[in-house]
Amino acid sequence: MSTPDFIPRDVRARLKDVRLVPRRAVGAHGFGLHRSHSRGAGLEFAQYRAYEPGDEPRQVDWKLYARSDRFFVREAERESPITIWLLIDATASMNQGDVSRANWTRLDTARALAACTMEVALRQGDRFGLAFLGGRGLDVVPAGAGLRHRDRSLLALRELRAQGAWPVETTLRPLWERIQPGSLVLMLGDGFDDNATLFAQRLAAARREVLAIRILTTEERDFPFRGGHRFHDVESGEELLTDADAVRAGFLARFTAARKALAMQLAANGVRQVEYVMDEALDMPLRRLFAMHGDTEFA
Repeated sequence: MSTPDFIPRDVRARLKDVRLVPRRAVGAHGFGLHRSHSRGAGLEFAQYRAYEPGDEPRQVDWKLYARSDRFFVREAERESPITIWLLIDATASMNQGDVSRANWTRLDTARALAACTMEVALRQGDRFGLAFLGGRGLDVVPAGAGLRHRDRSLLALRELRAQGAWPVETTLRPLWERIQPGSLVLMLGDGFDDNATLFAQRLAAARREVLAIRILTTEERDFPFRGGHRFHDVESGEELLTDADAVRAGFLARFTAARKALAMQLAANGVRQVEYVMDEALDMPLRRLFAMHGDTEFA
């Protein structure tokens, strides 16, 4: 069985200068290509940061304090691997297509974004695992490293189907055992399931670094519909017949407000998030996410 390739050639070329840089990378056996901030003998000085409660007094640069009357801590860098978990929304709403690309859905986009992330992780020497969450419950590809693991993960992505709703909390308990504190968690989905949002916040509260890419269609961004139009909710089955021209302004205003409110909620709970519209280049959300330095972006 041939290994699928979800990454266009031009995107693959641009991924060579993308780095997955966590806020707090955890050291382990082996070395990655990214940097983590940690103290140790012989480590190269990286930067100063403001003192935080819990820092040891010996970490404070007292000479700088004498000059500035402010407390700063010296941070050093070392190269170390991390474990990256890709949590993919596999609910029915991920079957939504988009006018920007024929026969291409939100789930196809999530597959491609996951493949891009794994490719960068592979280059960095990091471990990565997959979790699919949808109507089938929870399916997991355990974390691993190397080319063979990458290929197994790509085959699992190809077989993934979107159906049903977000799993109940008890179904997700095995993830707590697999996703260890210090892991980097990247959630890929449409971002509007309350249970998914709650799960992301709980992971962040439990010392997992949680990031999210919210996948939007161009219709959600632009609302290009005209005249009478029937809107169908694939998860609830509800339908709405309305005059698209009459509701356009109101929809865009409400949708923008809802996205902004959710972005603020996630940020307040320590979850970094960016939005990705399906007509953009696949490497863009990773670049935005890891250039944010801990802040949440809302476009």
